[in-house]
Amino acid sequence: MRPKDLVAAWVEAFNRGDAEALAAFYAEDAVNHQVAEAPVVGREAIRGMFAAGFAAATMVCIPENLFEDGDWAILEWRDPLGLRGCGFFHVLGGRIVFQRGYWDKLTFLRQQGLPLPSA
Repeated sequence: MRPKDLVAAWVEAFNRGDAEALAAFYAEDAVNHQVAEAPVVGREAIRGMFAAGFAAATMVCIPENLFEDGDWAILEWRDPLGLRGCGFFHVLGGRIVFQRGYWDKLTFLRQQGLPLPSA
């Protein structure tokens, strides 16, 4: 599967809130680094990250642009509340081996009515 096609399928699983399907897209030792958080290492930990996220918040990914360059897919997205972000996915052997995402955590927490970090 080409990186762009894999990320398109990833978006579908994300929008279903399907942590198991999302985890299956990752290599066993993959790294998911959302820059607002510490990196998450390993497929099982990534599954847990998604499961916890879906339990805490309503998350929807609306792709605005999806690009491919070699082994990389680049996703620019928004959600229905106006949050915007982008993700970079390194895909090798049909699995995500590294993902980095950029988005505004403070805006996300406020939009979702979640607790803000203490100063």
